Amino acid sequence: MSKRLFVGNLPWSTTDEDLRAMFAGAGAVDSASVITDKFSGRSRGFGFVEMPNDDEAQKAIETLNGNKIGEREIVVNEARPKAAGGDRRSGGFSGGRDRDY
Repeated sequence: MSKRLFVGNLPWSTTDEDLRAMFAGAGAVDSASVITDKFSGRSRGFGFVEMPNDDEAQKAIETLNGNKIGEREIVVNEARPKAAGGDRRSGGFSGGRDRDY
């Protein structure tokens, strides 16, 4: 079963290919993606890497977490599952009432 890792505090210039190459030293990489803003296309400074097994994923965490990439110290840990539930934009203040506009 593959293991999904969260990679945070990435330099803005990091590409999917850069991320894949960074993790290849720890083992096989199933996928690597830098998350981008859907409107501007700019990196949001974090991404996800999937590795085929727990041992390689753990090795990646141990060897890459805290490494400096450019001026940034990256964070690597096990990705948490997405929170169940609705859209986070729906949590605005409306006093519990729906608005009609």
